[in-house]
Amino acid sequence: MPNLFDTLTLRGVTVRNRIGLSPMVQLSATDGYASDWHLVHLGARAAGGAGLVLTEATAVEARGRICINDLGIWKDDHIAGLRKLTDFIRAEGAVPGIQLGHGGRKAGYAPSFDREGIRPLVHLTESQGGWPVIGASPIPFDDDSPVPVEMTQQDIDDVLDAYARAAIRADAAGFDWIEVHAAHGYLPHCFYSPLSNRREDSYGGSFDNRIRFAREIAVRLRKVMPDDKVLSFRLSHTDWIDGGWTTEDTVALATRLKQDGVDIIDVSSGGSTAKTVALMRQMRHEKAGQQHGRDDPVAEIPLGPGYQVPGAEAVRRGAGIPVAAVGMITEAKQANDIVEQGRADMIMLGRELLRNPNWPQLAAIELGQTKRIRIPVQYYLGWKDLGEFAYKPVSAPLLD
Repeated sequence: MPNLFDTLTLRGVTVRNRIGLSPMVQLSATDGYASDWHLVHLGARAAGGAGLVLTEATAVEARGRICINDLGIWKDDHIAGLRKLTDFIRAEGAVPGIQLGHGGRKAGYAPSFDREGIRPLVHLTESQGGWPVIGASPIPFDDDSPVPVEMTQQDIDDVLDAYARAAIRADAAGFDWIEVHAAHGYLPHCFYSPLSNRREDSYGGSFDNRIRFAREIAVRLRKVMPDDKVLSFRLSHTDWIDGGWTTEDTVALATRLKQDGVDIIDVSSGGSTAKTVALMRQMRHEKAGQQHGRDDPVAEIPLGPGYQVPGAEAVRRGAGIPVAAVGMITEAKQANDIVEQGRADMIMLGRELLRNPNWPQLAAIELGQTKRIRIPVQYYLGWKDLGEFAYKPVSAPLLD
């Protein structure tokens, strides 16, 4: 079996190791445009040794922004700023990837942090620049959220077109890996989860109807993407609630997405109800199953190291498709064991890479894999005594 520092090749893309930066919201864009912060944030993780560097959820249309300061790719003018990101990421040896997102009923929030600190999540009013949110059904995310407008067939067609145009722009911007954010209660998840989809047309009711929207996104993207570029889907493998989406459902969806041209599933979980989010963030202290607000039960999530790995493993084995594991994976040996044991093909790190962009390089030291990790020559002095790394200056008399 491969280990954490073996390469991974999907289609025409080879990732130098099995470590990826998970999409992490930065709230640092204005009108969707990439900023200097995005270059520093993503560039540091590429220089730090990650094999795959994914952007945050990047909105395929303006009304799809989860927060108003999210990255965007809904117009051609966004391409130039994104190209600066991909050029730098690629120059540092990593694969540049983009996550395409649409918030659906969970769109339209004000920034949750700024220079003054952290703020509670609140929806923008129209006078504040907000917009009506859309969803599979007119079911609000929580008691404080607006009721989404149920999407018509024309709305669905328009959003599918937006995804396709975004993929074309992503290719023009130099991204080699496109991931669709179809988890955490955002628009595609809103369709496939029975908790948020009460439609009675061809997009609701049966399992095949509820997954239709996700599959149509995959087909549209694969049609416009170059054959040698990777298409990934992030899925919530379970809603963690009785009567909701299950791991078995995810295996079935992943099997169909594989047929539609998807190359890898990024396996996460939850996000369909505010009660799930509340418990995960420990913002409230209700016991699992207690009711509050609307009649939605609190999801019981078994938080702990690698708690989502069993879901990734189930999808890998059941659907026969490569998977990425994510969620409370923090230690080098833990990550390496997941790959070596065949439980996942990649490890996506979020908070851990926020804390330490050099996590891959330090993991290489711990696992005795320093010859397989690159250190930027500019940082040679800081690393030269820690191991024999793969990249060192040919001659560095001024650095000794």
